[in-house]
Amino acid sequence: MTLQYTTRKPVDAARRVEQAQRAAAQWLSTYSIPILRASLGVVFLAFGALKFIPGLSPAAELATRTVETLTLGIVPGSAALILTAIMECFVGITLVTGKLLRAGLAVLGVSLIGIMSPLVLFAADLFPGAPTLEAQYVFKDIVLAAAGMVVAAKALGARLVSTRH
Repeated sequence: MTLQYTTRKPVDAARRVEQAQRAAAQWLSTYSIPILRASLGVVFLAFGALKFIPGLSPAAELATRTVETLTLGIVPGSAALILTAIMECFVGITLVTGKLLRAGLAVLGVSLIGIMSPLVLFAADLFPGAPTLEAQYVFKDIVLAAAGMVVAAKALGARLVSTRH
């Protein structure tokens, strides 16, 4: 009895890889943005919820100081924190559920002004040499802003288009 080995042609392997890539691209184009939307929503909902509980949010002081500064003191201390918490939770709920999505994205757009403004308003405090923990917290928001832009583009009718033929 002899053993026989069969080998597949390289063309078959290349075709299978191409088919797998097409299937992956199809799956990603269908599900990646909804997954991004929901995960972004969970992040905003979690960060917003933390702000309702005194002492739990590591960004509470920065958020309060930012809103007070941006509103020229019209929205003071605890009201600033509650306003931030409500906005973040609203954004999170709309992103997770997909309901009132355009309204949530509009609130997110306004929120991003406040979220990113400490980089300008408090640059000396955030970067006394090396970036502080608060500076790193604000830097991660750049990724959240980019994710929000992708979700907003999709909500406004944009779609992924394959460049492969």
